[in-house]
Amino acid sequence: MSEVVTNFPALRALTNGDNAVAVRTPPHNIEAEQALLGSVLVNNVAYERIGEILQPEDFYDPVHGRIYEAISTLINRGQIADPKTLRGLFDSDPALAPLGGAQYLGDLAASIISIINVEDYARLIHDLYLRRQLITLGEDVVNEAYRHDLDLPAVRQIEGTEQRLFELAKTGELDRGFVKLEKALVVSLKMAEEAHKRDSHVTGVTTGLRDLDRKLGGLQKSDLIILAGRPSMGKTALATNIAFNAARAWGEREGKEGSAVAFFSLEMSSEQLATRLLGEHASVPSDKIRRGEIKTDDFTKFLEAAKTLSRAPLYIDDTPGLSVAGLRTRARRLKRTVPHLGVIVIDYLQLLHGTSRRDDNRVQEVSEITRNLKALAKELEIPVLALSQLSRAVEMREDKRPQLADLRESGSIEQDADVVMFVYREEYYHARAEPTRRQDEDESKFNTRHQRWMERGEEIRNIAEVVIAKQRHGPIGTVELHFDGPFTRFSDLEKRFSEDRDE
Repeated sequence: MSEVVTNFPALRALTNGDNAVAVRTPPHNIEAEQALLGSVLVNNVAYERIGEILQPEDFYDPVHGRIYEAISTLINRGQIADPKTLRGLFDSDPALAPLGGAQYLGDLAASIISIINVEDYARLIHDLYLRRQLITLGEDVVNEAYRHDLDLPAVRQIEGTEQRLFELAKTGELDRGFVKLEKALVVSLKMAEEAHKRDSHVTGVTTGLRDLDRKLGGLQKSDLIILAGRPSMGKTALATNIAFNAARAWGEREGKEGSAVAFFSLEMSSEQLATRLLGEHASVPSDKIRRGEIKTDDFTKFLEAAKTLSRAPLYIDDTPGLSVAGLRTRARRLKRTVPHLGVIVIDYLQLLHGTSRRDDNRVQEVSEITRNLKALAKELEIPVLALSQLSRAVEMREDKRPQLADLRESGSIEQDADVVMFVYREEYYHARAEPTRRQDEDESKFNTRHQRWMERGEEIRNIAEVVIAKQRHGPIGTVELHFDGPFTRFSDLEKRFSEDRDE
């Protein structure tokens, strides 16, 4: 048989003249496993230092894994785990026969002089376990790439691989644990000091809206914020305004209150979103821009607005049909390349897909999505602002101001969210409820009713409400904003409504 010739070192290492495969033993350290088990058998207190680091499957030798699992079970029950208490479990175990039977437990304990190094042994064993898992993951990636599966395109495989890598990396996060109150207080005082130095006294990322910042303290790290509303209430416009305000504040205020923003637009294309922002800042209705109904002078406004917009670190992903796993993958990538990424906006939650492909239970799928979004906020330590639709139940009530129960699949959304806000514009419903003269109604009474309708219309004209129905770390209440419909622009309300109305 002819010799295999290849330019790839990996293949050359696996083949020789007879095409025999050189088998490599997965990384492991039996001596370290024996030393660790012996240490715990001698002194169960050592388990307190390694219990959160190691799992039974971390051991290369399955017998060692079973011994460790038995030790963990006894200790967690409040019992002593030593060669005597474990002997009954392993007396007739055939797996221990080649090692000397249950006497092997005594040999492990007898060979230990000190338990000082037990934590080092645990970290070494866990590191070797991660290396073996990486080898297995690499083999799975190769095999899946060779398999032609129409239901698993290459892009989806990449997302799945990154998800598995992330989950594997999380198992190595060994430094999470108790934080002494003193240390937490130092961080809290530092945040308060930084907020005090700012003119707006905002502790998080600014929304660019004074009264909303006052109520929320800005968008807070690790928070999942739900912004919901019925169609035409302006939730996308408000989210776009907040995203741009946060991005613009990054440059104008030296990053103290703003940040880079990732905007996942699952409903609108990036061009449509850019057109909306351009129209808003040039004070030209975006629908006229799309139809070409613009004046020559408007192009000067466009150029000035484009200069302002282009300086804002706002990143748009308009991929349709995105899965929540794909969104997390892309957010992590952007965070690696843009360290000052501080806000993620998703328009909107119901357009995301879960990792499971079952469509029979949408409530469970939404629960998975909200859990993943909350986990993403905690992982990247930035706020995630997700838009959500409301059910039609709002339209059936006389008072159409939204409530928590109006959220679609409300149980999981309400539970996982740190903040739930609703956008409500009474003006929208009021304009569609113009009174008509009733049969046999006196004309003067009708005129009075119509006059009251017109007066109410003037009171609420261009006024929008942001109803904060849930805030885990702050007050609930209502913030009133000015809404400029033609330009889909929200701004501070400089009228008698400047104060928040608390519930």
